[in-house]
Amino acid sequence: MWSLTANEDESTTAHFFLGAGDEGLCTRGTGMRTEESDSELLEDEEDEVPPEPQIIVGICAMTKKSKSKPMTQILERLCRFDYLTVIILGEDVILNEPVENWPSCHCLISFHSKGFPLDKAVAYSKLRNPFLINDLAMQYYIQDRREVYRILQEEGIDLPRYAVLNRDPARPEECNLIEGEDQVEVNGAVFPKPFVEKPVSAEDHNVYIYYPSSAGGGSQRLFRKIGSRSSVYSPESSVRKTGSYIYEEFMPTDGTDVKVYTVGPDYAHAEARKSPALDGKVERDSEGKEVRYPVMLTAMEKLVARKVCVAFKQTVCGFDLLRANGHSFVCDVNGFSFVKNSMKYYDDCAKILGNTIMRELAPQFQIPWSIPTEAEDIPIVPTTSGTMMELRCVIAIIRHGDRTPKQKMKMEVTHPRFFTLFEKHGGYKTGKLKLKRPEQLQEVLDITRLLLAELEKEPSGEIEEKTGKLEQLKSVLEMYGHFSGINRKVQLTYYPHGVKASNEGQDSQREALAPSLLLVLKWGGELTPDGRVQAEELGRAFRCMYPGGQGDYAGFPGCGLLRLHSTFRHDLKIYASDEGRVQMTAAAFAKGLLALEGELTPILVQMVKSANMNGLLDSDGDSLSSCQHRVKARLHHILQQDAPFGPEDYDQLAPTGSTSLLNSMTIIQNPVKVCDQVFALIENLTHQIRNRMQDPKSVDLQLYHSETLELMLQRWSKLERDFRQKSGRYDISKIPDIYDCVKYDVQHNGSLGLQGTAELLRLSKALADVVIPQEYGISREEKLEIAVGFCLPLLRKILLDLQRTHEDESVNKLHPLYSRGVLSPGRHVRTRLYFTSESHVHSLLSVFRYGGLLDETQDAQWQRALAYLSAISELNYMTQIVIMLYEDNTRDPLSEERFHVELHFSPGVKGFEEEGSAPTGYGFRPASSENEEIKTDEGSTENLYPRKAPDEPDRALQTSPQPSEGPGLPRRSPLIRNRKAGSMEVLSETSSSKPGGYRLFSSSRPPAEMKQSGLGSQCTGLFSTTVLGGSSSAPNLQDYARSHGKKLPPASLKHRDELLFVPAVKRFSVSFAKHPTNVP
Repeated sequence: MWSLTANEDESTTAHFFLGAGDEGLCTRGTGMRTEESDSELLEDEEDEVPPEPQIIVGICAMTKKSKSKPMTQILERLCRFDYLTVIILGEDVILNEPVENWPSCHCLISFHSKGFPLDKAVAYSKLRNPFLINDLAMQYYIQDRREVYRILQEEGIDLPRYAVLNRDPARPEECNLIEGEDQVEVNGAVFPKPFVEKPVSAEDHNVYIYYPSSAGGGSQRLFRKIGSRSSVYSPESSVRKTGSYIYEEFMPTDGTDVKVYTVGPDYAHAEARKSPALDGKVERDSEGKEVRYPVMLTAMEKLVARKVCVAFKQTVCGFDLLRANGHSFVCDVNGFSFVKNSMKYYDDCAKILGNTIMRELAPQFQIPWSIPTEAEDIPIVPTTSGTMMELRCVIAIIRHGDRTPKQKMKMEVTHPRFFTLFEKHGGYKTGKLKLKRPEQLQEVLDITRLLLAELEKEPSGEIEEKTGKLEQLKSVLEMYGHFSGINRKVQLTYYPHGVKASNEGQDSQREALAPSLLLVLKWGGELTPDGRVQAEELGRAFRCMYPGGQGDYAGFPGCGLLRLHSTFRHDLKIYASDEGRVQMTAAAFAKGLLALEGELTPILVQMVKSANMNGLLDSDGDSLSSCQHRVKARLHHILQQDAPFGPEDYDQLAPTGSTSLLNSMTIIQNPVKVCDQVFALIENLTHQIRNRMQDPKSVDLQLYHSETLELMLQRWSKLERDFRQKSGRYDISKIPDIYDCVKYDVQHNGSLGLQGTAELLRLSKALADVVIPQEYGISREEKLEIAVGFCLPLLRKILLDLQRTHEDESVNKLHPLYSRGVLSPGRHVRTRLYFTSESHVHSLLSVFRYGGLLDETQDAQWQRALAYLSAISELNYMTQIVIMLYEDNTRDPLSEERFHVELHFSPGVKGFEEEGSAPTGYGFRPASSENEEIKTDEGSTENLYPRKAPDEPDRALQTSPQPSEGPGLPRRSPLIRNRKAGSMEVLSETSSSKPGGYRLFSSSRPPAEMKQSGLGSQCTGLFSTTVLGGSSSAPNLQDYARSHGKKLPPASLKHRDELLFVPAVKRFSVSFAKHPTNVP
């Protein structure tokens, strides 16, 4: 059976024999022995217990193949099967010994390559009749492209349009070639240039592509890779006049080829690479390996992979796909091929091969054996209630990872050059324009330079733009010496009567006011190396939510999600907003989730969808709704009072009674006095930085992420200028920026030893913990109105994701006619991942809390869950909201017990809370009508854990023995994380408004939050605020405050009823869990 680690007992050490002619290979390691040493070992073991029966697996290939890294990696893993012994036939034996002298084996892995005697391998197969992994007779056909195309056609697999030119005297009817300037006619079939010319022999890699004269003519000549070249351009435009060829239509693939590797009919790994026809240069990474990146296959491509594997009778088989014009075409079948440099593939391949061999031969040897992977075929997992149900859908909304501080500058512009630029790029169509591309930013910089030059010549001229603002605009655009849309962008918004008049609502004399543009420059906000690590680790940990994911997330990588994904039953789509940091977070998460390797950029290009559609994950951050304007004005009014907070202030600022909000107000007391202290600390900080810049030792000092002291000073100097206005009042909207900057410097630039940063962090956090959540609404009605404005399109999309539409289910199922060997071809798990900024996460939580999910006044568990969320002061980087849909196929389709929904939450990486200020407590075990009788208090943990003293610190997140499971709960794997301490299931009492359906968000009160746990549903909330020592962020709410869609009446919110209607869903679970990545 499959073993993850080699046993210490020598009697179970993997058997790995090496055939004659390869004596030098015996130094590979323990358990690898030459045939000569075998007899001596057997003599020494005569008195021992007879060994268990062994299935001999023979490897018959040329040494270059049998000693290759992929083969070595796979065979080492294959040897971990207890009953398998591997023998490698040496090249000298294969070439020089008669087949009667070849070692006998029960299973043969043999494949053709240059110099390999395929005839002898076929003769050996007839002599010994071993079980063949790859059929030998079919390998003759694979060597002839004509036969390959014939078989593909017979199987109904799409091919490029082609014709065969056989220069065979015996077949003159197949040798009709008429060549024109820009076309060739082969046996009556016309191929206009560009077309492809392939030798009929698959061993000949000299493939030519001929270009039309309109494109310059000539040809691209492809060949086997030599160093960093795979093709060269030639001015020769005439086709070859000797030899037989296949001529086929050239397929436009946007410069990318897809290589597919099957291991049996139910597994395929696909990788994309730059097409060798593009420029002939092989893209290599820092280690000199060709850059390839994994891609997902469509349902049709998966069926093609199965057909190729079965038609050519090659268990291990590679073939090439061309994706062009919305279709996929097979253009080559390579036979036995391995993926290079993928540990996940090596694990999967060995596991599948071992299971295949054991399934075929174990009965003959009376070996007790069953397929250990069958349990993964049906994605059955335990829910938080302890019942076993089938996981059908996972939806996650995730905030981006750690980033550099975001910065922003606003200015009103009226110069005609800006209006010309606005018109040039289509700004008048929507009244808004976003400029990110280098050439667009260069245009803005050119205009700025011209205006500054004119101002220098004529300071009293007609230019109304302020010199200081223009200088800052020029300085930021000139940073780094080059442009990047990821870290800088310019937004222009048209105001027909001027910005000031529009914002202040001036109606009088509006017609006399000239139009203007609001220019908003944003820079910074790049994903840091820490942010990439956070996202990749979370992706790796996220696998544990899926079937087979029990145990350490860093354990055997072939389990659970990876198995589902590679066997075509995982419908995964990843969406991200158009922010660079968000997209790179999504790519890093995908890399960890799917055990991908390589750089993030190609993963981003292939796997992350831009979701800037209908405001799904993006919205205009600088156009506030009327409700947001009212909230912002009231918030600023309250925080500008130079007096201690009174009862009236608490009622006005914290009507929801949020624990974290009340705690912050207690720390602040007098907001103006705290702002005075914050401003003084900023002044002191900028003074320290200036002094450090004068120190000769700091001349070449590099801060985190290549920042310099000069750039750091620019950040803080701008905040110093903007925070306290000329009137002496403070700009409250700058508080999130201040908190953002000081937290970044405390975490990443602590080595500078700047004084006062700890106090500045404490005070700015207290202010930010009030400003940030309250800018999304102060009262419940305001929070819900603003939230729906932000995330209504996302909520509608989540509704579609959860609904079980038959049309969608056909996308990621195996074809039932071709699904032998898979117990559940119709089963699949749908995963939708949405990566966005904090604004959407705040909004979505507001909808869950205040959208009428449940009435917390009637449910003790719900009260405690909301109390947990109330104590969360910040939604840090990698905050997640995860929705999981389960199905019990044994229940009636219309039964309320058919479906089960769990809502999981984590507030992201650990923040900078003082000790003891973070939420504590174990969380809640499941409670429902089925187990009410065993609970002293619905939702309590008293029956599971001893009561702790009121002043005892929380122990839920400290490692301790796992509590005993209650009766009826499945026994967990010993690798599972410590403590299942937090999950809660709620049985809703709200009746459905439609037959057979249930509205998640009804008109009663609200929803979902969680307590700390060690397991949840295999893996739930990841990166707890009280666990992971890492970064956190308070976003700039001026960047995030945004609205989308229609105005909604704050009390009724008519859209609420349409938000999430899920047929026959009644039971809900809420969990929050610790994860092993949460290590301080």
